[in-house]
Amino acid sequence: MAKKPVRAAVGDIWITCQVCGSERFRDRSVLLNSSGMEFMKMAWANESATGLICWQCGYVHLFANRDVKLYETDER
Repeated sequence: MAKKPVRAAVGDIWITCQVCGSERFRDRSVLLNSSGMEFMKMAWANESATGLICWQCGYVHLFANRDVKLYETDER
């Protein structure tokens, strides 16, 4: 894994993995594709979400909420 892990929060609530309880994630932008937009060759116009991939177990959490804040950690 090339990127350092991040911690994430919505407001003052820290996000933990739903599977293993870890607080460290890899982040990436994820397109929320719809079949209609795919059919019209306009997938690029779909809404995106923040994907948090658990650093420990790999479970993927998706947040369409734009209020997710990411914080770098000192860990690797």
